[in-house]
Amino acid sequence: MVEPVGNHYVVARRVYSENSFDEEHEKLHRHHKNFWDHLKLYFRCSPQRVKKVALRMFPVVSWLPAYRFREWILSDIVSGINTGLVSVLQGLAFALLVNVPPGYGLYAAFFPILVYFIFGTSRHISVGPFPVLSLMVGGVVTRLVPDGTAGNGTATNTSAIDEQRVMVAASVTFLSGIFQLILGLLQFGFIVIYLSHSLISGFTTAAAIHVLVSQIKFMLQLPVPGFNKPFGIIYTLESVFSQITDTNIADLVTSLLVLLIVFVVKEINDRYKAKLPTPIPIELIVTVLAALISHFAKFEEKFKVAVHSSMSSRFQAPVAPDAGIIQKCVGDGISIAIVGFAVAFSVAKVYSIKHDYPIDANQELIAFGLGNILGGSFKGFASSTALSRSGVQESTGGKTQIAGIISAIIVLIVILAIGFLLAPLQKSVLASLALGNLKGMLMQFREVGVLWRKDKYDCMIWVVTFLAAVFLGLDIGLATAVAFELLTVVIRSQIPSCTTLANVGRSNIYRNRKDYTDIYEPEGVKIFKCSSPIFFANIEFFKDKLISAVGFNPLRVLRKRNKALRKIRKMLKKGELQVTPKGLICMAHHTQESDDELDNNRLEELDQPTDMADLPIQINWDAELPPGIVVPRVDIHSIVLDFSAVSFLDFSAMRVLQKTLKEFVRIDIDIYIAGANEGFLEKLERCAFFDEEIKPSMFFLTIHDAVLHILLKEDIASSPKLKPVEKGNNNCIITTSNGLRSRDSTVSLLPPPVPPEPWVGR
Repeated sequence: MVEPVGNHYVVARRVYSENSFDEEHEKLHRHHKNFWDHLKLYFRCSPQRVKKVALRMFPVVSWLPAYRFREWILSDIVSGINTGLVSVLQGLAFALLVNVPPGYGLYAAFFPILVYFIFGTSRHISVGPFPVLSLMVGGVVTRLVPDGTAGNGTATNTSAIDEQRVMVAASVTFLSGIFQLILGLLQFGFIVIYLSHSLISGFTTAAAIHVLVSQIKFMLQLPVPGFNKPFGIIYTLESVFSQITDTNIADLVTSLLVLLIVFVVKEINDRYKAKLPTPIPIELIVTVLAALISHFAKFEEKFKVAVHSSMSSRFQAPVAPDAGIIQKCVGDGISIAIVGFAVAFSVAKVYSIKHDYPIDANQELIAFGLGNILGGSFKGFASSTALSRSGVQESTGGKTQIAGIISAIIVLIVILAIGFLLAPLQKSVLASLALGNLKGMLMQFREVGVLWRKDKYDCMIWVVTFLAAVFLGLDIGLATAVAFELLTVVIRSQIPSCTTLANVGRSNIYRNRKDYTDIYEPEGVKIFKCSSPIFFANIEFFKDKLISAVGFNPLRVLRKRNKALRKIRKMLKKGELQVTPKGLICMAHHTQESDDELDNNRLEELDQPTDMADLPIQINWDAELPPGIVVPRVDIHSIVLDFSAVSFLDFSAMRVLQKTLKEFVRIDIDIYIAGANEGFLEKLERCAFFDEEIKPSMFFLTIHDAVLHILLKEDIASSPKLKPVEKGNNNCIITTSNGLRSRDSTVSLLPPPVPPEPWVGR
């Protein structure tokens, strides 16, 4: 019964162990599903399940019939046009990161959108090229088709190199799509939880540095080869500075001018986004002006600038991936698949929370997998989403993926009709536009200071991820970052937080004894808390901390007691000890014997429970012992283990825990476990944890139940007239704002000087 009294509360109930609580309240023994049960359920077939799976596999069937045409269509059209223009320019710009002709970036901005419209679950993200993924694909391209293979640099050889690079980009994209599709079908969408925000932030920031360095050669128009290997960024910078005198001044000036204009206008867009009906499409304006100026001023002829060149006005025929290429880039395909999904899902999650609709991680994997498979078949490169492009789609009023289809139509128009107008566009302009989209990622450097103040481990993950990705490359850097992140988890779980608790405020609240001054610790009772799972890697640490908290090693005490019993038996046999009503009296001077002599090769017997059945008197280990016999003094009689924060206990740790608890029990210390989660007892029973020494009765609902049980037990032991009450209306505990005690036994947590509170009836 809980009775509120102002801002206090009064509770009257029995002291419960786990067993007594289950018996009184008739706990049901349910069948808990195992792996095979879940597998059978997953493959079970019924009309309702078929319908559910169909709706999940084709989300468009759910939201398209509910589309509010009159309310949403105009917003989606406006949003789609704006997003489409940005997609065109980013597709062209990010193609430079892949080291393929810019026109192929439009395929990456077109085909994945069509697939995502049918299979995707987010209504607001804009699917297409993403600089980090483009750079990762570009790393594979330059590794398999390096610049040196161009031979004498003729147009024919350059065209052949471009074709090879396009094939490499398409093949690795197809492979990453296969991986994403398989992971989605196997319901592995949860893998994104292993890529923390700190890891993704550090990784994308490092990728932004790589993008910045990779675009320098286009801004300066220098023949810098790709270095897709550890410390490649250093080799790239070395190559740039060794050729810095060959810079094309016209490209450099154009790049700096475009960068300045783009940064200034983007800053205006950010600062006045609440007042502007739509962001100023600065990329589009700059691109059109740059193409016109380059064409009419004949920059290519006069200044020898590198231009975008002509683009095919029709789609490329679909091609099968190259098996030889796929064999060489399996690891790259996996990393591209995971990074692409992690980034896209992170952005999609932001908008799903903002607009209150669900997204399915497994279905997102399937959607991006099919999109990359189709895009790779049509010679596109890996797609994900970009926060800037998705921001345009959402901020301009996009309601659903209808806006995505409109943006795909804009890309289609550019591919089939007006792409040739971009032929005079300088590559340095595209490079500057690519860099203009890095502001958000580069500003993530500010997170380091915030993370350092809030969580040192997260800060370390960010820094290690950034440094590894910058210097070792994005692929090796990602693997290194994930390994380091998992290592930090292992370290934190292997060294759990273990504390000694005490009663605070003379109520039912128990906290770390070091944090409060108003504490009460029942005499002879230690309350020990572990705040992490207990498993094979940290069980020894847990054991050491427990021994440190109680102040003695139970196994050492047990062995000392058994050795003492051997000495006593030997002295009794020799007549050196005599039994009297007052105890044992030494009758002769006893010579000191070594422990080795007493052990007599029977070390295993020292670990067994003390047996005094053959002795004429029971030994009181706290009393004075015969001369020459020394046994460590034990000042506690009960230990309460708070397992409320222990989420699981594996079999290996269970064996060690059982052995440790037995060592305490064998030296007459009662062990109680409080707050164990549901199923804990069932698992221990399945694993044969209990025996004659370790019993289920040691488990209690709460720390307070265990402590009151101990106090009542000690009261009964010290007062022979006090008998334990039977189950029924008695044996209840009273919890008030000022103190606690058992109604029947007058066991109180209040120190003697505090006057007793009046009894509170039921």
